Amino acid sequence: MNIFDRLNSGIETRSPDETITIATLLAEALPTEAILTLEGELGAGKTTFVKGLAQAMGIQELITSPTFNIFNTYDSGIKTLIHMDAYRLNPDSNAIDELMLEDFMTPPYCLAIEWPSNLGELPWPTTLPLEFTISRDEKHRIQSIAK
Repeated sequence: MNIFDRLNSGIETRSPDETITIATLLAEALPTEAILTLEGELGAGKTTFVKGLAQAMGIQELITSPTFNIFNTYDSGIKTLIHMDAYRLNPDSNAIDELMLEDFMTPPYCLAIEWPSNLGELPWPTTLPLEFTISRDEKHRIQSIAK
């Protein structure tokens, strides 16, 4: 079963390292231009997942949540990772237009958006929408919510 099939079924992770491993597997299978939406509650593993994407792309920089910067870009020389955190944005604003993300979306790239519902409708097609959840017994789950 490939990583996309596994994500369609949902993958349970028991540690940050397992979350990073899943992201690494996904990064290796993504197309040249990829947009991932990462929906889920605080602490569900979204930023940890982005760390795994960065690791697979050969990015050496420390990956942190760009809550106050809104987005950070990392260029490995292989692919550009654009990590956006829309937690503080209002879905009714024009923030997605004002941020001019398109200026950074030069192939090859991966745009990973945390809290995408705070942006309203995205102007680009999403490659893979993911949902991150935590169960009552503290197990984390990553699942594709593609329609």
